[in-house]
Amino acid sequence: MTRPGLPKLIATDLDGTLVRSDETVSAYTHEVLDRVRAAGIPVVGATGRGPRLTELTRNDIRAADFLVLAGGGWVVDQSDPAGPEVLREERLSREVLARLLADLEAEVGPLTVMVEASGETGAPLWGDYHPSWPYPDLFEPRTRDECLATDVIKAFARTADHHVDALLETARRIIGPEVAALTQAGLGFVEISPPGVDKASGLHVVAQRLGVDPADVLVFGDMPNDLPMFEWAGWARVAVSNAHPTVRAAADEVTLRNDDDGVAVYLDRLLSR
Repeated sequence: MTRPGLPKLIATDLDGTLVRSDETVSAYTHEVLDRVRAAGIPVVGATGRGPRLTELTRNDIRAADFLVLAGGGWVVDQSDPAGPEVLREERLSREVLARLLADLEAEVGPLTVMVEASGETGAPLWGDYHPSWPYPDLFEPRTRDECLATDVIKAFARTADHHVDALLETARRIIGPEVAALTQAGLGFVEISPPGVDKASGLHVVAQRLGVDPADVLVFGDMPNDLPMFEWAGWARVAVSNAHPTVRAAADEVTLRNDDDGVAVYLDRLLSR
């Protein structure tokens, strides 16, 4: 249940939660987030987007004091006027990725695989192009060997024969959490990150930096990659009404859809009560 008073930290997912279906964030949402910061509550953008999309992310959540990127593997403190500071930077070894992909393909058949290897602004994903990937302008075809030539921030995998939730269940059965962190974020791909990397572990870095207890953190989300921070945060866990069923089930409350500015409506009421 929502606790009385105000939280000491607010974190929100972006795509599908704060960002609308047309890939915009309303002026109303920006205004409400500015009011949150004016009330002395730090704001965190917690997203599966990698550091290569930092500038886009900053534009979508301009009020953010911190960014938790790459599903928790890359954490940036933006609060210092002198410039941003990277607090966490995790990578999955190429050898581990090669082994787990081989194990997964032995179980489910050929995979479409992409990797996020570079944190440079605007860097493309590498790998096997798939027409369902919604961002073809940030993609570069590469062979599997080229994709596995370096450690990666994150990898993406899908198969034509499995729904993403079924593929995720199978992957978790054969790949232990000590090998890699597995989730999905609504893009039709299982996302593969270094072990111990999720949005909760990324937010933990921020909370430690600020001296905030997880019990005082409010979070918003819509997809299974938000579940770890729902389990971690204690002030309230709020799903948008368009959220995945597992996220709605884990939520304390459900707000309006992302297209109806559900996060901003909830925060506006919270600040006004």
